[in-house]
Amino acid sequence: MDDGRKQPDPVDAIAEAWTRERPDMPVGSIGIITRVWRAAKLLGDERRRTLARLGIDTATLDLLSTLRRHGAPYAMTPGELREASLLTAGAITQRVARAERAGLVETVRGPRGRTSSVRLSDAGNRLIEDSVHELLAYENSLLDHLGEDERAQLTELLRRLLDGLVDRLGADDKPGQVGE
Repeated sequence: MDDGRKQPDPVDAIAEAWTRERPDMPVGSIGIITRVWRAAKLLGDERRRTLARLGIDTATLDLLSTLRRHGAPYAMTPGELREASLLTAGAITQRVARAERAGLVETVRGPRGRTSSVRLSDAGNRLIEDSVHELLAYENSLLDHLGEDERAQLTELLRRLLDGLVDRLGADDKPGQVGE
């Protein structure tokens, strides 16, 4: 009878080797944390390749997505962008400047010449609509091997894992790239 388990994988081999070499070693975390790291690496690399194919990088995707998710008229102040993306003012300024040079956003300047508002341009709106749709459809297909119930269960387990890590490590729950 097939219980859904596969043959031991390289992560199992790591845990087994440590158990053999150091029977006193607590190896239970290896099966979870090492697999999460490997999955994060695989998915991060694949996302970068997919975004490159779509003609958008991670920073630009983040900026345009933040503006688009904010709702019409797809405009935010630099402070709102900073708060929504949890980046520094300098990082927001750099992202906005790059996107503006590329024609993806338009900025409104206040009386002192400072940016008072950042808005998606028509080109930026088209790029984010097309990119996010294609990206999410592709990433959804990467999970085809999991059933609907398994996806729901995994979503909840990952939520609990992250909540517990944030609580235990005192980390803020800000987005970032693997390994940063």
